[in-house]
Amino acid sequence: HVFPLFRVLKEQWIRAKYEREEFVVPLLSLASAGSREGFLWKRGRDSRQFLKRQFLLSAREGVLKYYTKESKGPKAVISIKDLNAMFQTEKIRNPHGLQITYSKEGQTRNLFVYHESGKEIVDWFNAIRAARFHYLRTTFPTAPEAELIPRITRNYFKEGYMEKTGPKHMEAFKKRWFSLDSQERNLLYFKDPLDAFELGRVFIGSKEQGYEVQAGLPRGVRGKRWKAGLTIVTPHRKFVFVCENDREQKEWIALGFEPHDFMSLDFCSEFIQTKHCEAKP
Repeated sequence: HVFPLFRVLKEQWIRAKYEREEFVVPLLSLASAGSREGFLWKRGRDSRQFLKRQFLLSAREGVLKYYTKESKGPKAVISIKDLNAMFQTEKIRNPHGLQITYSKEGQTRNLFVYHESGKEIVDWFNAIRAARFHYLRTTFPTAPEAELIPRITRNYFKEGYMEKTGPKHMEAFKKRWFSLDSQERNLLYFKDPLDAFELGRVFIGSKEQGYEVQAGLPRGVRGKRWKAGLTIVTPHRKFVFVCENDREQKEWIALGFEPHDFMSLDFCSEFIQTKHCEAKP
């Protein structure tokens, strides 16, 4: 059962304009619009169960917090600087599913949440965007708005399964879920699509820096089940993958790794992670 990705956004935009007439009132300030409190259903870090959790977003404090029933203080305090949100209706299997990501100790941490109300989840998404824009506007006051807007929130450029071997290219290929974050120039990989933490990442730099994506596998390397090979060459090592079929291989190369897909801004050093993180296969 597949849910169209932005159906909830379109539906709530129509309702806001014609039913609730929200567009006829003055816009809130970014700080006010970027503040929200309420309950969301959150997937457990180590379980598949969704539990009701209280969330608090404050653009003025620059944080998103959430609480469990058992904890007195916040379970997590997340800086808006590292915050991102994207609708993930298919992955979460809910028409109002939202994926919230942030950086924790150098790793990507995922929160998967939903709400029964389409309006409520869209309001949360818009509040996160307002808080992010408030952060960007105050942190980079001279940057043109046209450069800030694409960095408010972002979707992963491509996601899907590939199989990956280890640094010696002799290890068994293991099936992993990959997410391409083109803004951060990182290819993240997870054991499962709804994992709370990444297993590792591959930073994808420019050809001038010694990075290249090649179709095919190094000599002597063969996938066990899948045969459509893909090699990412970095200054430190070659990362070797196999895709389920030729179509997936071509999509990863053409849609995921072409240089024009990556944005470059004068202040990109604040966003682009240049640390090359290698983790277990």
